[in-house]
Amino acid sequence: MSSIAIVGAGPGLGAAVARRFGREGYDIALVARDSRRLDELVGALAAEGVTAHGFPADVRRPEELVAALDAAGRALGTVEVLQYSPVPHRDFMRPVLDTGHRDLVGPIEFSVYGPVAAVQQVLPGMRRLGRGTILFVNGGSAAVPHPERAGTSIAFAAESAYGHLLHDRLAGEGIHVAQLVIPGAIVAGHARKDPVVLAETLWGMHQDRHGFRHYADDLDS
Repeated sequence: MSSIAIVGAGPGLGAAVARRFGREGYDIALVARDSRRLDELVGALAAEGVTAHGFPADVRRPEELVAALDAAGRALGTVEVLQYSPVPHRDFMRPVLDTGHRDLVGPIEFSVYGPVAAVQQVLPGMRRLGRGTILFVNGGSAAVPHPERAGTSIAFAAESAYGHLLHDRLAGEGIHVAQLVIPGAIVAGHARKDPVVLAETLWGMHQDRHGFRHYADDLDS
């Protein structure tokens, strides 16, 4: 049985991806910081016939994230798909001239240390299987830096570089690494940025396995 771990799972995109992969028979591991909301999400999915399991962890605490993914692997089997898609904190989005070095600690923990810890935990299992998919989900500042959102612009650039390096290094081992850039907000009912549409896009990226960076919509949207 295949399994997917969704890091940063919430009632929008995370739930939609859980439903989409669940329809394909995947076991679902949901990782999020708030254990109460995680339990609510697991219950809501169960009411729709989707079996998911919650594993609480703060992505800014690598040891917690590693422990959660280790528990997911032991409970559900080797994680074959990893999606890293937590929503950045608002205080990461300061204007560049108001951003000091200490203001970058949170964004770097969130978008660099977190992804690296997550990948390092699941990658050995994927390599043993000889297959796997790693999906990074970022906002538009990953592609075009925004002067009013310096923290995410800087940290997303580093996360993007890490993902691209993994993409190039692991392709020959049957492990596909890709990034979905979502400009602006995720909007229910939007033709391209509704959570259900985005979940279908991510499923397609997992299935098609070509290219690193994909865009959910035009960058000026």
